[in-house]
Amino acid sequence: MKKKNLRTRAIIIVVVTLFGIYLVIGPRRRPTLRDFTWSGIKQTLESNIRLGLDLKGGSHLVMRVRTSEYLAQLTRNNKIAIEKAATEAGFQPKSVNTYFDDGYGIVLEAPDGADPSAVEEAVNKKVDLVDWSTSTSGNTVTWSLPPSVQRLLAEQATEQADRIVRSRLDSLGVAEPLVQRHGSQSSHQILVQMPGLQDPERVKALLKIESKLELVHVISPPSPAPAKTFNNEQEAKDSLGPAIPSNRQVLPYSERDEPTTAGQPTSEPRQKKWVVVEMPAIIDGSELRNASAIQSRAGGDDYQITFSLKPEGADKFGRWTGANINEYMGVVLNGEVRSIAYIKGQIFDTGEITGRFTKQSAEDLALTLRSGALPAPIEYQEERTVGPSLGADSIRAGVKASLYGLIFVVSFMLFYYRGAGVNAVIALLLNMILMLAGLIIFGATLTLPGIAGIILTIGMAVDSNVLIFERIRDELRTGKTIPSSVELGFQRAIVTIIDTHVTTIISSMFLFVFGTGPLRGFSVTLVLGLVINLFSAVYVSRTIFMWLLGRKQRVESLSI
Repeated sequence: MKKKNLRTRAIIIVVVTLFGIYLVIGPRRRPTLRDFTWSGIKQTLESNIRLGLDLKGGSHLVMRVRTSEYLAQLTRNNKIAIEKAATEAGFQPKSVNTYFDDGYGIVLEAPDGADPSAVEEAVNKKVDLVDWSTSTSGNTVTWSLPPSVQRLLAEQATEQADRIVRSRLDSLGVAEPLVQRHGSQSSHQILVQMPGLQDPERVKALLKIESKLELVHVISPPSPAPAKTFNNEQEAKDSLGPAIPSNRQVLPYSERDEPTTAGQPTSEPRQKKWVVVEMPAIIDGSELRNASAIQSRAGGDDYQITFSLKPEGADKFGRWTGANINEYMGVVLNGEVRSIAYIKGQIFDTGEITGRFTKQSAEDLALTLRSGALPAPIEYQEERTVGPSLGADSIRAGVKASLYGLIFVVSFMLFYYRGAGVNAVIALLLNMILMLAGLIIFGATLTLPGIAGIILTIGMAVDSNVLIFERIRDELRTGKTIPSSVELGFQRAIVTIIDTHVTTIISSMFLFVFGTGPLRGFSVTLVLGLVINLFSAVYVSRTIFMWLLGRKQRVESLSI
């Protein structure tokens, strides 16, 4: 029975060891003989183990989401909706104004003779203002955002920006980026680390762009008359009379260059015009399902973006285009009309953005549209680039420290515990292999603090063996047989080992939950090493003792 148990243990240890070794040095494809040469193993290690910014070099960015602008835009949008709802209900307001000095609010002055409460009720039926506080005074109705709602909306905007930044980095193919919240919750900061990326300018431009897409009604006589444009902004404003209505907006429009007969865009500068559009938009970028860059029908280097809409956006778009045939529609991107087209017939789920796009600019724009519009602008507060030479120095220093620590510990164990020290060394080496395999399995990033965690794990692993060996020595001093001393030594040491490991793991989990990147790297490697140590220092070490004791009928001495 003991031999069967020993055989089972040996099979488990061999399988786990071979699996761990292959995870560390084996390629993630069909292996070749070259993969197991020294250069091949080195190359495979570099691809299997993810290195952090401090080891690999790269770019470090700290950005802040300008949530105040998000709340201000939300207030302005609701102002337009409130004025429209009041007018449609028969209460033409004297004025509707916003304020941002002391919070965010909207003040509506009701017409003479109208009951402000009736105006408020009519507006609340058509506009979602559940989170807004309402008050009436005289003939005015005021909607304001409570501080608690401001904080909640600002936090939601930051979380949305965090998701969009992740999505854009993933779509761009930035290898192993780290994206996480930074600083206090009220700072609305996001940390981005991009290992291996030495030139972050294109990424910065992609992260910062708002990619705000809107499809709007262009105010113009219907086709076949050409779309009405103005040569300057003031001329466009003058066409609206002395006061610009709240549902009208003047936007710049850059007329698209027509390709030449050779298929190349003309080199002449685009002529800037101005158009009047109706707000709010028919649909916006939140109702976008997909976007992609394609070559223009004219060929050459001219590209355009095609997009498709989600079902709810397609239904809304279909209803509007069906009711506005021969009217003009504009594609607005980040506050600028990029193209104008007239509605020939009802359109549901697809459209195009034309313009003088290069291949890269079209692909970048399509990427940002796919990932969604940022809820608010972002600004960079910190930028740092770590060179690969500095990361290489850190790796050499960390590896050197690990090797020195390992050599010293191995020497001490062999000197002090003699033959039993070999047992500890085998368990320790297996611990190191399985720890690296664990990092690869969980996709963890190895950082300089993570190497410190590995070094600390070496000490913890040896400490477990010391506890076991000293308990065995205590049992031998009481006159017990060697097999009995080994059995009792493991049984009585395991409680202490588990206790010390569990308390350290709990502390490391707090570091992971509340710490930033470097502390998390330390806690991950430490927890992995401690969990694996329970297998290597207890299970493997005990199996080796079982094998040694099972070789003879009667063991006279134990080298410990």
